[in-house]
Amino acid sequence: MNIAIVTGGGHGIGRALCRRLARDGVRVVVADIDGGAAQTVASEIDGIARQLDVGDETQVLALVDGIEREVGPVDVFISNAGVGYGDGDGGAISAEGGMNPIEDRWTASWNINVMAQVYAARAVIPRMLARGGGYIVNIASAAGLLSQIGDAAYSATKHASVGFTESLAINYGDGGIRVSVVCPQAVATRMIGMEDDSGATTGGFGGNEIDGILAAEDVADIIIDQALAGHFMILTHEQVRDYIQRKAGDYDRWIGGMRKFRRSLAR
Repeated sequence: MNIAIVTGGGHGIGRALCRRLARDGVRVVVADIDGGAAQTVASEIDGIARQLDVGDETQVLALVDGIEREVGPVDVFISNAGVGYGDGDGGAISAEGGMNPIEDRWTASWNINVMAQVYAARAVIPRMLARGGGYIVNIASAAGLLSQIGDAAYSATKHASVGFTESLAINYGDGGIRVSVVCPQAVATRMIGMEDDSGATTGGFGGNEIDGILAAEDVADIIIDQALAGHFMILTHEQVRDYIQRKAGDYDRWIGGMRKFRRSLAR
């Protein structure tokens, strides 16, 4: 791995991934809609900062074109940028956001959590195929295998992210393109209401603290280590593997358990 692009690289898991890759000798392009945060991280790791709206395919293609022309071939593309708004007053069917107000959370979640990964793949896969290989890592969520109580749009789009990434692995693996999907549970980031550099691993919201919260740096190390080991499905929280098996073994019982958990959170 010589050059890697990391979206959402200015904060949280993305920032930790940029730092880890740089320590491993990779030239990192830190891409983030928050251009100032991207520049801060890039300056720290001697990387390259780019402001990027991942939901705009024109911008994604321009980023890849520019890096390949000015710096070199992109060996790794990590689609890490993601959003979660919470259910509005209407619950799962509500258009608006809840904990993070927004007029149309479904469209925003679809664009950032799913289509951004499609745009990235469109931009890099033809180039990677022509060179005989490359690596795509899509950050999804344990909610893409299970569910996130209180955020239907997040759950649905993370399921879509997992499905899309599976398709990439099936379609392009024979062409030398390695693919991984990452499905973390709770991580100490702004996604669960914890600010960068707080150092805390407790205090999340919405039940995130129930199973333990991992630091972004620890999660980044797990991701890179498992990616280097060639794993498609990267689970940063081992308990998620047990939950998947329980869900598949008795779906009705799992739904009942999740309802019970939801009631406990509402008290």
